[in-house]
Amino acid sequence: MFAYLKGILVRKTSDSIILDVNGVGYKVFTDASTLSLCIETGREIKLHTYFHVREDTQALYGFLNEEELKMFEQLISVSGVGPKAALSLISNLPPSEFGLAVLTDDIDSFTKAPGIGKKTAQRIILELKDKLKKANVQLNDLKVDTTCMEFPGNKLNEAISALIMLGYSSQEANKTISAVYDDQKTIEQIIKDALKNSL
Repeated sequence: MFAYLKGILVRKTSDSIILDVNGVGYKVFTDASTLSLCIETGREIKLHTYFHVREDTQALYGFLNEEELKMFEQLISVSGVGPKAALSLISNLPPSEFGLAVLTDDIDSFTKAPGIGKKTAQRIILELKDKLKKANVQLNDLKVDTTCMEFPGNKLNEAISALIMLGYSSQEANKTISAVYDDQKTIEQIIKDALKNSL
């Protein structure tokens, strides 16, 4: 319903901000990192938003960049993970490390977030890996020509898969990763550089 909101920051609470958009005040729930960056009231900001509707509630969630929004959407698609848990994870696990944590079964990265236990972390990894497998099928169907590139092992595919998990199309992910790929870099660094490059 709302792709983004651009307006004046009126007030901050512990878990939300009030944004004045042409005289209408929107209460937008957000993560800790966004709250810490939105310091000055009276300043114009733009938030990429997600409109969450349930039987008993309607709420807007906002993020400073599209990668955090995509991560939020991925997380709330997991059974048993609600918006509050997703915000907690985004506050403690940057999008650049999120895909890698799922790919490498890194439960500890998830359980560092308040309110996220081992079982929830395992469920997130299990369910999102399934989605990743489907994305990998699309990636393989794409038949990307990498014959002129010397990529050791599956480093390229793992990095591309991490971006697909964040909502990139197979073609966008391949193009973005190929632009920053360096044999000496770790997968984590490749993903971080790709995200920076695409902002």
